[in-house]
Amino acid sequence: MALRNILKQGDETLTKHCRPVTEFNARLHQLLDDMAETMLQANGVGLAAPQVGVLRRAVVVLETNVPEGEEYVIELVNPQIVAADGEQEGPEGCLSLPGSYGLVKRPLHVKVRAQDRNGEFFELDGDGLTARAFCHECDHLDGHMFTEKCDHILSDEELEAYSRQEQQEESE
Repeated sequence: MALRNILKQGDETLTKHCRPVTEFNARLHQLLDDMAETMLQANGVGLAAPQVGVLRRAVVVLETNVPEGEEYVIELVNPQIVAADGEQEGPEGCLSLPGSYGLVKRPLHVKVRAQDRNGEFFELDGDGLTARAFCHECDHLDGHMFTEKCDHILSDEELEAYSRQEQQEESE
């Protein structure tokens, strides 16, 4: 495995529509392994292939609904969101726009249909932050960033106030 360079906003690659993966081979396996390592090293919860300069429909997402201290990386090849319901709004950031966050509305629950690294189809449900990450990463595959879905980038003060409010609501 190897760390890959994460492209930053402004790089034209991030605005391009990705092509489907058609070959499920060692090259794809290496890409997925590298993406997972890169995402974890950068403390991200998701990473799409175009963010590392590869215009293919592949993403990795850190499953957040696991016991504390465990890590589980979900690999989605040629993902499609096939169902969505509920609504959540919260701060969203991106490894391609480090340190910036905006309030984005996303579905609370999504069902995604994808292929695994060997080309086998499967469906998976995501809730909360995992649902948000599925949507965010699928947007990247179509050349879109979260900044297109938020009204403005949050200031440090706004982000801190939002975090305090969220913590207060959780403790009640």
